[in-house]
Amino acid sequence: MTEHEIEPIPGLPGQLPPGERILWQGSPEWRVLARTAFGTRWVAGYFALLIAISIVFGSITGVAMTTALGGVALGLLHLLARASARTTLYTLTNRRIVLRIGIAVPKCINLPLGKIAAVDLGCHADGTGDLPLTLMGTHRMGYLAFWPHVLPWKVGTPRPMLRAVPDAANVAALVARTCLAANPGGQIAVAETPAQPMPSLAQVA
Repeated sequence: MTEHEIEPIPGLPGQLPPGERILWQGSPEWRVLARTAFGTRWVAGYFALLIAISIVFGSITGVAMTTALGGVALGLLHLLARASARTTLYTLTNRRIVLRIGIAVPKCINLPLGKIAAVDLGCHADGTGDLPLTLMGTHRMGYLAFWPHVLPWKVGTPRPMLRAVPDAANVAALVARTCLAANPGGQIAVAETPAQPMPSLAQVA
């Protein structure tokens, strides 16, 4: 029996307080997570380059070894992505966003809606997408505590992210509306063109 199997409510550390209700739950699409978080395309390209170099220099042994190592590396990354997606559950309630994340050391991270300053949206061609969150003030959670559910390279000011979410546009709209309900002074700014990869969907500060 795992910790997740004894959760009082899947994805939550305890029972919901009076007046709080779940509006949405979802998990990352593992294939998209593999590409965007674990860099499988970059790794495949790297090994393809090594294989091409081995072919040019006529090293059959080098080609065989590089192909085998590349297959093992990609297989491990896909396994990690699948395990990460399977153990991740994002929950939106009318009061907070909860990230239940972690493979070896699972944890639940509560993000009160009143602490969310902005919700952004980055869509992929298949309809999945990423929802980076900007938090108000300072917080103690570091970049590694959120990874891979965090906006890449923002190490100094980590931005937690709902990653590789299916039907991302509709989920983002729901998250934005819910955040705005908790922060009535905010506004929604929709991207003007599809070329904008990370539009600001809601500014709620």
